[in-house]
Amino acid sequence: MGLMGATADAALEAGGHVVGVIPERLMNREVGHRGLTELHVVQTMHERKKVMAELADAFVALPGGIGTLEELFEVWTWRHLGYHDQPIGLLNVGGFYDPLLTFMNHTRDAGFIDDAQQEMLTVSADAADLLERLATEATRAGGPEDFSRI
Repeated sequence: MGLMGATADAALEAGGHVVGVIPERLMNREVGHRGLTELHVVQTMHERKKVMAELADAFVALPGGIGTLEELFEVWTWRHLGYHDQPIGLLNVGGFYDPLLTFMNHTRDAGFIDDAQQEMLTVSADAADLLERLATEATRAGGPEDFSRI
């Protein structure tokens, strides 16, 4: 559905390998994409996020709602706490996330986060640029050098 479905369809049409993770409850509501390369059906949203984190080479947030924001902040927090070292990207298409980025600058200026925490988030308005920057970051951390399979 939505941007996730459109992104999955575009990747599949381009010959990409697409892995989905969905809770059984949503799958039963026929929300799941049945044409993916791999589809993992799990019991809970917590299990979904755990499986996604285990499978991910990087995390990228597209414009979205509360679920997207919740997952973005969770993987960002996990990285800060040392639970993973995968790069985190924010695709700021058309300035969608400008208000959030302004708020994050405000939280930094108020002393609630520091520059190192803020720098864990790579932001770009261009998908190709964002993937290139994430690949460079992942390579420095010992991860994959090529995100072209994404």
